[in-house]
Amino acid sequence: MTALDQSHLGSIAALGVPVPRYDREALNARILHVGVGGFHRAHMAVYTDEAAGEGGDWGIRGAGLLDADRRMADTLGAQDCLYTVVERDSDGSRPRVVGSIVDFAFVAGDAEAFARRVADPNVSILSLTITEGGYSLASPNPTIEAIVSALDARRRAGGAALTVLSCDNLPGNGDVARNAITAVAAARSTALHRWVESVCTFPNSMVDRITPQTKDEDRAWLRDTVGIEDGWPVVCETFRQWVVQDHFPAGRPRWEDVGVLFTDRVHDWELYKLRMLNASHSCMAYLTALAGVVYVDEAMAIPAVRRYLEQLLETEAIPTLAEIPGHPAAEYAATVLRRFENTGVRDQIARLCIDGTAKFPSFLIPTVETQLAHGGPVSSAALALAAWSRYLGTVPAAERAPDSRGDRAVELARAALSNPLVFLELDEVFTAPLRDSTTFRDAFVRAYHDLAGRGPLEGIESVLVKTRL
Repeated sequence: MTALDQSHLGSIAALGVPVPRYDREALNARILHVGVGGFHRAHMAVYTDEAAGEGGDWGIRGAGLLDADRRMADTLGAQDCLYTVVERDSDGSRPRVVGSIVDFAFVAGDAEAFARRVADPNVSILSLTITEGGYSLASPNPTIEAIVSALDARRRAGGAALTVLSCDNLPGNGDVARNAITAVAAARSTALHRWVESVCTFPNSMVDRITPQTKDEDRAWLRDTVGIEDGWPVVCETFRQWVVQDHFPAGRPRWEDVGVLFTDRVHDWELYKLRMLNASHSCMAYLTALAGVVYVDEAMAIPAVRRYLEQLLETEAIPTLAEIPGHPAAEYAATVLRRFENTGVRDQIARLCIDGTAKFPSFLIPTVETQLAHGGPVSSAALALAAWSRYLGTVPAAERAPDSRGDRAVELARAALSNPLVFLELDEVFTAPLRDSTTFRDAFVRAYHDLAGRGPLEGIESVLVKTRL
């Protein structure tokens, strides 16, 4: 058994596991990252590790603003900030050690310590994975408040240019970060607000890599099969993608050398992902949950489910998208389905069912609106939304996936058991073009009754048959 730390990299390499070949002590930690979790370590940190392997010298310093970050601080601290990424596909598991994170500071409750790190003129990028809720100003937001205080410290220290890079999985993530930070800065002082607007950049980016939560079984596999003792490895699929606006006034790693796409068409890529990958996830989620399916790859092995997703993508999603030159939507769709078939990641249907109330408005509803405006098909989308209603209305609360904004959805779903159209009163999801459309209303009610009377898999077959007719 080999403990993961800098002194044992040679022994780990002897096990056949790739390890950093660059001098980690020579890395310059010009990136300060808030929110070092599984996704960051499977995504941005991996790209930065590979850029260092190509001769780059950029490193990452982590900062933990939340009490929950203490465990990550303790784990990485004991391992010289090294960790294992286990990439899995249907052919097996491939571990590698990542070394781009060179320090992690637990600064929860210590605003001054965090501010000193942000004010350091050596820092050129302040990157974030703080989740969608981390940008909300609906109530006091200590994370954004701490970031703004730190930016003010940087301003007072001389005000070197800084890129604030959101790596969260939400549309227009740079714009979202800018809006939250500038709103709080404006409430502090006009001078701070002007400085943020003039000196900081907030590039939008599209991030993608399926990264399930690390389980004890993953640690055990790494220990017993590979021979590495790692307190918090990361498990992820082999696919990854990062599309970014190139707005980095203080410089950045040469991420383009290791597969990152820099472009001003980030929005088009976001729509590809939202309307194909994310929508497919949510559309299959409730149908297959009602059928008792546990894993995504198991769902893809059901012929009707695969045909349903093919139909959703080909006839409803793709026609609403602007084609990106050199990147056909049909090829992206095919990649999405191959990723879902991955038996190595074992992505859970229950995970896909989380927060439907927040997801459907951006993942699926715009597709339905566009199709209705052009007289196009909506039966596949209607089936998914009817399945969501059935799921919320029939699955016991203890077994239902959490939905942070779903109380009213559950209430209406229960009422819909006797009148399906009641569910369409959920106006935070169902916009006027859907509620007022006879085409959509009829498709929704028909799908609802098919699910109630015939079950989810037969309901899928019914939609497929009706569409072919």
